[in-house]
Amino acid sequence: MAAMAFAVAVPAREFLAYFGTYTNALSRGIYVSRLDADAGKLSAPELAAATPSPCFLAISSDEKFLYAANSIKSFNGENAGAISAFAINKTSGHLTFLNEKSSGGVGPCHVSVDAAGKVLLAANYGGGSVKSFRLNPDGSIGADGTVILHHGSGVNTKRQASAHAHFITTDPSNHFALACDLGLDKVMIYKLNSADATLTTNEIPFGTVPPGSGSRHLAFSPNGKFAYVANEMGCTITSFAWDAKHGGLTALETVDVLPPGEVLKDSYTAAEILMHPSGKFVYITLRGHDSVSVFSVAKKNGRLQFVQNLSSGGQVPRGLGIDPTGHWLVTGNQKSDNAAVFAIDAKTGKLSPTGQSLAIGSPVDVKFVKAK
Repeated sequence: MAAMAFAVAVPAREFLAYFGTYTNALSRGIYVSRLDADAGKLSAPELAAATPSPCFLAISSDEKFLYAANSIKSFNGENAGAISAFAINKTSGHLTFLNEKSSGGVGPCHVSVDAAGKVLLAANYGGGSVKSFRLNPDGSIGADGTVILHHGSGVNTKRQASAHAHFITTDPSNHFALACDLGLDKVMIYKLNSADATLTTNEIPFGTVPPGSGSRHLAFSPNGKFAYVANEMGCTITSFAWDAKHGGLTALETVDVLPPGEVLKDSYTAAEILMHPSGKFVYITLRGHDSVSVFSVAKKNGRLQFVQNLSSGGQVPRGLGIDPTGHWLVTGNQKSDNAAVFAIDAKTGKLSPTGQSLAIGSPVDVKFVKAK
């Protein structure tokens, strides 16, 4: 791959912004841009690695490696997708392919790395399963850990006829793994053994969201006391208190994410949810409505208060990212093939469009890495 035309001088606060995509005529894989965090400017994106439909990405805690959920229909003759591993060059932004393995199910849609950098976790939407892997010291994907197939259904016969694992991550203590299943209206809870990358059912096996809501993604508060679940079909957020000792979710409230007075339509679906690094704000994307909603977080009880709803800067915003400084938010607008940049008000959490729109084919996820 030709060297990228990035500037030689590196600003004091510069980050690499990686974009996961669905590959098509306009996209060939994972793209990278440089964010000047002082000016809030993103450079024109360039191809970091060619790989099929790397829809969601994960970065290791030491920021040396990147992992992608490849949403493909088959892998090595198996009815499954793939998970791929790359080494990050923080100077050039290039990604060097390490290896890839079967995701263990159909339609991999999410991937994450545990805090110790020893375990890789994947969720398969079509297969209704989750899988863990050991990670090798060189960042490559090692031996398989555990594959768990979810069973059951929900009240929506069209969308919830079977399990649909949509997201998996570890809790802040790194002792548990939580998986949102849209088909079951549950957040499954597993004990994580990072030494051998295995998952086992917890004594408290799951938390629940309202029937027919469709739990999709989850964000923990920085202090580890609360978890916020984006419900895709209900266009709501369910807030939970998190018991880090026993691995338990206690539902606190469920709030609408559409603007006050807005009527829910079948074409509206919630997608990504992120917590601001300060722990003061929550952001969630709404497809169909093509917007981002902002909530403030009560420090004592973790409850949410609606702050703002505004256009995502494009059509069908699936994913979004907040840079490590907490000053900038970037949306991935899949249908309009663009990523939009917003400034974040540190006091209110409100977003202001910067006017920047980057041309990227079918962008989904956005992840940041400190540049060199």
